[in-house]
Amino acid sequence: MTISSALAPPLTNGRKTLAEELRLRLADEIVRGVLAPGAGLDETELARRFEVSRTPVREALRQLAASGLVEARPHRGAVVALPSAERLLGMFEALCELEALCAALAAERMTAVERRDLEAQHDALGAIVRAGDPQRYHETNEAFHRAIYVGSHNTYLAELTESTRARIAPFSRAQFRTLGRLTRSHEEHERVLLAILRGDRNGAAGTMRCHIENVHEAYDLYAESL
Repeated sequence: MTISSALAPPLTNGRKTLAEELRLRLADEIVRGVLAPGAGLDETELARRFEVSRTPVREALRQLAASGLVEARPHRGAVVALPSAERLLGMFEALCELEALCAALAAERMTAVERRDLEAQHDALGAIVRAGDPQRYHETNEAFHRAIYVGSHNTYLAELTESTRARIAPFSRAQFRTLGRLTRSHEEHERVLLAILRGDRNGAAGTMRCHIENVHEAYDLYAESL
């Protein structure tokens, strides 16, 4: 099985590199089942479909392989390869603990400026919820979590958490399509934010852990609906 040869709209979002936008587009098709497990991903065909050179295609496929959505086979090209349920569970469990630790440290170490920035990110998410824009919510949601990583003031932990989050991004992005998820996600962020602002280490860790568990559950519900 190979990808459809039908041309897709060209990539035009200037805020992202072509490789990043292509990665998001392909990840969305894989998670939604448009590109099924085992489907071939030919660089030349993808470049023609999205009207780009093979260089961003190659980089997008490399990023997708890092997230577990694509399997790169030596001398045979890339294929769609969704991780098993057990593998995905392990990824979410790891992210859950990493994010909880980041939030705990952020509650103790965030500067006043960093706290105001986190509040601003949360307010921006609220406006996006009211507008009902899942794509913009996903992008700003990443910034909200990244602000917490930075606020932990532990560079190694921040890098490790960011890397793990990147591997799960296609799945966490998909869960925003479930009914009412944007509102619930924002409410969960509110509890994390308040705990951090109080300097409540245990509260920040607990609310963040609960939030990531809910993300996993929401993705499972989305996947079951496909």
